[in-house]
Amino acid sequence: MADQTRTETSPNGGVAYWWTMFVGALLVLLGVLIGAGGAWLIALGGSWYYLPAGVALLVCGIFLLRRNIAGVWLYVLTWVATLIWAYWEVGMDGWGLMPRTLAPTVILVFVLLTLPLFGEGSKRRYANGAYAAASIAVLVLAGAAGLDHFTTQAQSQEAAPAQPAASAAPVAPAVPTQPTQADAMKAADTAIHKPGDDWPVYGGSELARRYSPLEQITADNVSKLTKVWTFHTGDMPDAAAKDEYSPENTPLEIGGHLFACSAKGIVMSVDAATGKEEWRYDPKVSDDAIPYGATCRGVAYYAVPDASAEQPCGRRIEWGTLDARLIAVDARTGKLCEDFGDRGVVDLNQGIGKTVPGWYSVTAPPTIVRGVAVVGAQVKDGQAEDAPSGVVRGYDAVTGKLAWAWDMGHPDRVGAPPEGDTYTRGTPNMWTVAAADPELGYVYLPLGNSAVDYYGGNRKDFENEFNSSIVAIDVTTGKPVWHFQTVHYDLWDYDLGSQPTLVDLPTEKGTVPAIVVPSKQGQIYVLDRKTGKPLFPVEERSVPIGGVEPDKLAKTQPYSGYAHLDQPELTEKDMWGMSPLDQLYCRIQFRQAAYKGEYTPPTADRPFIEYPGYNGGSDWGSVAVDPKSGILIANYNDMPNYNQLIPRAEADKMGLKPIDQGKMSEAVADKGDPQAGSPYAIHVNAGWRLPTGLLCSEPPYGHIRAIELKSGKTLWDKPLGSAVNNGPWGIPSMLPLTIGTPNNGGPLVTAGGLIFVAATTDDKLRAIDIKTGNVVWQADLPAGGQTTPMTYEVNGRQYIVIAPGGHHFMETKVGDQVIAYALPKS
Repeated sequence: MADQTRTETSPNGGVAYWWTMFVGALLVLLGVLIGAGGAWLIALGGSWYYLPAGVALLVCGIFLLRRNIAGVWLYVLTWVATLIWAYWEVGMDGWGLMPRTLAPTVILVFVLLTLPLFGEGSKRRYANGAYAAASIAVLVLAGAAGLDHFTTQAQSQEAAPAQPAASAAPVAPAVPTQPTQADAMKAADTAIHKPGDDWPVYGGSELARRYSPLEQITADNVSKLTKVWTFHTGDMPDAAAKDEYSPENTPLEIGGHLFACSAKGIVMSVDAATGKEEWRYDPKVSDDAIPYGATCRGVAYYAVPDASAEQPCGRRIEWGTLDARLIAVDARTGKLCEDFGDRGVVDLNQGIGKTVPGWYSVTAPPTIVRGVAVVGAQVKDGQAEDAPSGVVRGYDAVTGKLAWAWDMGHPDRVGAPPEGDTYTRGTPNMWTVAAADPELGYVYLPLGNSAVDYYGGNRKDFENEFNSSIVAIDVTTGKPVWHFQTVHYDLWDYDLGSQPTLVDLPTEKGTVPAIVVPSKQGQIYVLDRKTGKPLFPVEERSVPIGGVEPDKLAKTQPYSGYAHLDQPELTEKDMWGMSPLDQLYCRIQFRQAAYKGEYTPPTADRPFIEYPGYNGGSDWGSVAVDPKSGILIANYNDMPNYNQLIPRAEADKMGLKPIDQGKMSEAVADKGDPQAGSPYAIHVNAGWRLPTGLLCSEPPYGHIRAIELKSGKTLWDKPLGSAVNNGPWGIPSMLPLTIGTPNNGGPLVTAGGLIFVAATTDDKLRAIDIKTGNVVWQADLPAGGQTTPMTYEVNGRQYIVIAPGGHHFMETKVGDQVIAYALPKS
């Protein structure tokens, strides 16, 4: 007897038949995966949606494989139920709806395309029309429900007109005869560096505001901004250094001459108006000296007091190298300064003790205050407790002689350690850039962690005292004046990566000299820069206790009453992906992990979620402050990490070993950092990534925010970065949607009312109206823009310059360009 439930169909074979078989098999497979995963999620205490949805998909698939039209209608009902559940769970959140509804809607179209198999003659024609109409209706509804959200954001954020000139061939415009380099530099010398027409210091000035008073380029004319020259450093990675470059360079400009450094510390002088090279000095850094990445954030410029511009090294460029040398060259010629150190070079490895190439490196420019060049160093994370010291040293900027060394393990010792001894090993280091108040004579050090980030049981009292602190040092004595700790007993790698910013804070009683301290955990602290006392309340709030060190963890952490960039706690609903499958995978991971909110203690028995992650909040790009409008600008990240401590015996079996015991293979290194000397290694899933490369948390992942300086009030906050060059498995999606990408690099603000920022993973430089947050211009970059732009004026023309070198960690294209933009000559 014929199957009474089966609708009359065409015989086996043909396109419709095989399409129906394919869709049926697909639904069976999805049903099994989603149903099994849903049962697992329920067992973990998670959502009940996935199990019944998986069962429904399985039944739909079986019906279709049996050529029963009931499979079509059951799927339609399942799809409707999915829409109801999705809107119930996340409302009209477009990014939240995407993984819940997009893939089910695409499959709905697949299912409707099986309708021609069912019925013949008029029934077939009716089915054809029905499935066509239904398919169109579905697509229209999907567009209205989901893509409208994205399109609205894209229009508001990416409204800038296309700029063909931004990718045009370099142009070297004719310019009037320039003054001599010596004359120009002599005119540029000041007691305290101020940007003015120049950009003489990494952060614009020692105050590190990343602000320029230039106002030739405004929101009204920025659409005419075009590329005027491109310079190539020539420093590109060879096979040995592949995937290890992250230049992060912000050039200087003084008197018409631009000074840039490449990833491996090659320094060049370039004509600031034409991009023509004037000289270069190559310190010949070997590939094995590259630490976490080949990075040179910048150089320092110093005018020797009472020296003429023509005098050899009367004006000099100083910088540190990846192999721990401090070098000084003549700013006019690029020749080594013979009176500095050992014929132009100071060996920073002196007093450090046991080290190997790549463990102890200098990646940030020195901060020169009152004739003292203050230098820290990057100590490669996660290797061993017995790591090189985090000592911060001051050197005479003329002679290179050690002026002082602040070694927190020997607070009464000013100079170098006795022969045969070393600076205290494993102490918190300063890998980023310091700021300074030349009038007070203070230099402000943002400190990192002790040598092991995720275990503190063996730390000494002085390490716990200064870990993750901002420390004011008297630059003439090398002694601490005050310090303020941003994380107590830091076990989350929340070191201070941002250069602090010095401002004159408006108050009811007049302006107060203040220091703004951004942090990775998103808190922005504002302190009196004379005393270190908070100018806005800092509340000690209770935080979770537990993990492997419950008795030593700090019971409270300092929360700022000024402004903060961190977001609400994660929930299971915040998990994301391309489809219900990878979202389900992330939901299961969420339920498997330890998570109690911010400062969840590290655990070894299961993963723990660190949110914000160690690249969250503000990192080395820092913030910018426009004193003219009283606005602080911060671009920041919003991503969790998925971490787990690895017991020592297991780590040893895995082959995890510190850098001084030989290089690990890439496969082993990807499994974690050894943290030798502690009971645990650590595996960090930075950004909490899926196998597709996408993140488990819902976008946006990067934002930019305007904050009223005097109050800390948010003026606007918008996602930063588009999905154009981002997608699963590293394949660019080409979608012009403002998704808010991860970002590294800082903002530049100008008196013209503009913010210039790159930093994102979509390889674009943007100009943003500081009043509204709207993008008013953008240009495509040839490589990743993980750096901070700068600006200057030469011969009455304002230039915007960026060195988009790309970044290995951000997985953006590496380049060697320095690019200048300007308005057309009138």
